[in-house]
Amino acid sequence: MSSAREMLCDTARAVFAEAATAGIAPVEEAGFALLLVQEEAGGFGGDWGDVNAVLQIAGVMVPDLPVAELIASDALQSAATVSLMAGAMGEALALSIDHVNTRQQFGRPLGKFQAVQQSLAVMACEVRAVEAAAAALAARLDAVDIDPATADFEIAAAKLRANRAVGIVTSIAHQVHGAIGFTEEYDLHRVTVPLMRWRGEHGNDAYWAARLGRQVAGFGGQGLWEALTIRSDKSRTE
Repeated sequence: MSSAREMLCDTARAVFAEAATAGIAPVEEAGFALLLVQEEAGGFGGDWGDVNAVLQIAGVMVPDLPVAELIASDALQSAATVSLMAGAMGEALALSIDHVNTRQQFGRPLGKFQAVQQSLAVMACEVRAVEAAAAALAARLDAVDIDPATADFEIAAAKLRANRAVGIVTSIAHQVHGAIGFTEEYDLHRVTVPLMRWRGEHGNDAYWAARLGRQVAGFGGQGLWEALTIRSDKSRTE
């Protein structure tokens, strides 16, 4: 992470901490609406990688505030939702790991039981896959100058991947937490409830699967591989 992005994330954490009790006003006052606006136009001059980083933090700290709507255009709300979901899933994993390492059962931490370890390994794979999808989508949007029309393949793939991970991540998180995971006093519900809501926003699993499938079918046999390698080469050079 660059020093500029690290400073941006530190600012976001401070602002979102205030916004958690004060509402969206501190986020607006801090100028996050100008994150993607060019510097010569009075904005921050950030890229979608910056947006991805900020929205992952928002997905943890202020999942119920319209931060994504403030930063991204209407055409990119589905992409923004993937970043929110990645952040929330990462937090669910962190809470789960912390819980199983501190909760004692039969004289040892839950995390020492192989069945719990296996469940967390599955959960971690899902979380990292969504984070990778969000990062790849951000790279594509930056490569095409944030033009959703030329990143539709990545948007569909990333949203579908995130949607399909929700059921696995939330179920394992609540399983390893036991009853405490369902209480209002514990923080897990603050990320699992929004995750289930985001899964249906801007298109459910069936919608994105059909959208992605039509594109893949349109590429033809060898065309899919060629399209993927061209995208990969562009993301590395640009």
